[in-house]
Amino acid sequence: MSYEFENPSQAQLFKYLEDAKTIAVVGISNKTDRSSYLIAEGLQKNGYQVALVNPLLAGQTVLGEKVYEKLQDIPFHIDIVDVFRRSEFLADVAKDFLETDASIFWAQLGLQSEEAEKLLRQAGRNDIVMNRCIKIEYAYSGLKNKN
Repeated sequence: MSYEFENPSQAQLFKYLEDAKTIAVVGISNKTDRSSYLIAEGLQKNGYQVALVNPLLAGQTVLGEKVYEKLQDIPFHIDIVDVFRRSEFLADVAKDFLETDASIFWAQLGLQSEEAEKLLRQAGRNDIVMNRCIKIEYAYSGLKNKN
């Protein structure tokens, strides 16, 4: 039997996006044609503060922002952690997430992990979104630019 994750309601997804001010993008690329770059750029343009995470780019600047090695290095509160790592790495990102005070774990379209969900729920962290594109959800939400 295949694993089926149940996302929060559409209204709850919109509320996450409405309430959020900071979004960490885990797996950011410095290649301007990659989804992680384009979505981080779109989030920035819509008024979110983005924190970028990629150990291979740590210390560099992408989209005018410092890139951090890991989530735990971000020196401010993160509302949403938006993950662009393959599904087999989601549990590792969930472990890092649990070492922060970040609020919402969000795995991008095409990504989900039963192991990551179990780790998060066992720790009492139930604000989990998987296999949904944050940029598409933002567009559907009808939210206006936060600037």
